[in-house]
Amino acid sequence: MARVLVAYATKHQSTAEIARAIAGELRARGHAAEAAEAGGATADGFDAVVLGSATYAGRWRREARHFLSHERDRLAKMPFWVFSSGPIGEPKPDAPPDDDKWLEPRKVIEQAEALGVREHVVFGGRVPQDPGNFVERAMLQNTPEDYQDLRDWDEIRAWSGRIAEALTT
Repeated sequence: MARVLVAYATKHQSTAEIARAIAGELRARGHAAEAAEAGGATADGFDAVVLGSATYAGRWRREARHFLSHERDRLAKMPFWVFSSGPIGEPKPDAPPDDDKWLEPRKVIEQAEALGVREHVVFGGRVPQDPGNFVERAMLQNTPEDYQDLRDWDEIRAWSGRIAEALTT
């Protein structure tokens, strides 16, 4: 059994919900996992880390970037995985055409790769249901309801299961 920290940075709780689902799946598979906000978390005392962030305009949230930087020495010595959450993530095959391609947080992923990250995945996200500015209100108003939440819970559980298996072997 591994002790796993699932650290996350979120703005509208969508990424937090993904992190809690990952931690829950890891616990269901026999590991001691806890989800915590990246801003107040440390990898000290854990055997592995999963780090996730909401991504806006190809950038991770500051709290997740700081966690990656501040915990780099610990992360380099343990298995860790990272995930990004869209606002809408990568389009599903039946999604309407969209000129804007998914923009990965390139610098963050390069930093994680230099530390030995096992894998980076991109999960669909959710359009903010509590818009706080003009852009978010426009996203909510202009996104068809069927595309407002593209989180694939089966995909999230499957990825979490692969992490659990890797920690068991």
